[in-house]
Amino acid sequence: QVRLVESGGDLVQPGGSLRLSCAAPGVPLDNYAIGWFRQAPGKEREGVSCVGSRGDGINTNYADTVKGRFTITKDIAKSTVYLQMNGLKPEDTGVYYCALQIYLKCTGKFVYNEYDHWGQGTQVTVST
Repeated sequence: QVRLVESGGDLVQPGGSLRLSCAAPGVPLDNYAIGWFRQAPGKEREGVSCVGSRGDGINTNYADTVKGRFTITKDIAKSTVYLQMNGLKPEDTGVYYCALQIYLKCTGKFVYNEYDHWGQGTQVTVST
């Protein structure tokens, strides 16, 4: 049973930073692609970033809206993926979800229904 636990969401001022964590206890992340998605009120879920499996060369991709501000990393030993978010903007507000899928390639398409395993989400609010 794959269980994902996100944490790190908070209220932050514009320009601030947050680091989100996605823990997957006991999961060999080497074989999995991990994606971060977000959903703002009244909007569809959108892909933010992903990191591929070792077979995918641990490839990373980012949505155009977050390139240069967000960084995704994978800690195999801790079975945890992080999303470092800098230069936060009000439009980054939303519930952030991590998702896991074995052997999936990390592309820039962020197709959410390619992922079978999802966390419960963590709220990020960027506001004065």
